[in-house]
Amino acid sequence: MTRELFWLTLTVILTGVMWLPYILNRIMVRGVGGAMANPSRADKPQAEWANRMMFAHDNAVENLIIFAPLVIILNLADVSTPATVMACMVYFWSRIAHLVVYTLGLPVLRTVAFMIGFVAQAVLAIAILRIPV
Repeated sequence: MTRELFWLTLTVILTGVMWLPYILNRIMVRGVGGAMANPSRADKPQAEWANRMMFAHDNAVENLIIFAPLVIILNLADVSTPATVMACMVYFWSRIAHLVVYTLGLPVLRTVAFMIGFVAQAVLAIAILRIPV
């Protein structure tokens, strides 16, 4: 496994478990039955942090759709450089930072974390296209 695929694997695992805290909050607020029921406008609202975490999870899924193919294309093209490894690592940590600051409700830092992840994805795209940097 390449180091890029390692960081992709960690990112997929992270994205796959992000739902746990906000679903636990939903169970605490609405009970198990309420958490398993179809959503309705009459549902008791979850904690604000749980709503923000759910949005952070949505954003992580949306960005995984871009990050994962980039890493897979790198792997298929047999491209691996210190810059691509660093970009994958930075992307993973930026997703953790994004999750934490979004959950805490820190909008400026949320945007900074998102942009760092975007730049990491751009580095991967540039490496795939073999554009010298």
